[in-house]
Amino acid sequence: MAMEGTEELKTERLVLRRYRMEDAAVLHEQFGKDPEMFKYSGWNPYASAEMAEATVRDFIARYTDPQFFGWAIEYQGELIGTIGAYDYDPLTGEIETGFSIARAFWGRGFASEALRCVLEYLISQEGIHAVTAWCASENTGSAKTMRKAGMRMSHEDKGSLEVDGIRYDRMYFIYPGE
Repeated sequence: MAMEGTEELKTERLVLRRYRMEDAAVLHEQFGKDPEMFKYSGWNPYASAEMAEATVRDFIARYTDPQFFGWAIEYQGELIGTIGAYDYDPLTGEIETGFSIARAFWGRGFASEALRCVLEYLISQEGIHAVTAWCASENTGSAKTMRKAGMRMSHEDKGSLEVDGIRYDRMYFIYPGE
């Protein structure tokens, strides 16, 4: 099965679409400036306006790659999050996913709704065998999101994640949860 890459997806409440350059300003304001958004990952590609623009430009350029999956998440026309899948391994048929929802929209089920949609797309439309993800054990919101979307925890690595000098246990999840 040939991969198609990032196609627009819709759920009951959300539109998962390709990035546009105007998204960079929102990502910088809502994600790059809020330390809670990268507290457990240390990854902040939106820390400055220039970094946000470069990140979005890179995402847009990669849409020609049928193995690139990167979506902006919209709710009622407003950019509220991001979700993507990366590091596809053709030997195992596995890919890793990651997601982020702006703090103003936490607790409304948007992350699990978007994740369920992407998991279904990757497995049934793209022919990917399994989708993996991880989070810090203290990141209870992400762990809950992954479980709610149908992922199951496969294992935990004690102390394997260090962010800003703090060590966390890393919890790994997989879908489908065989």
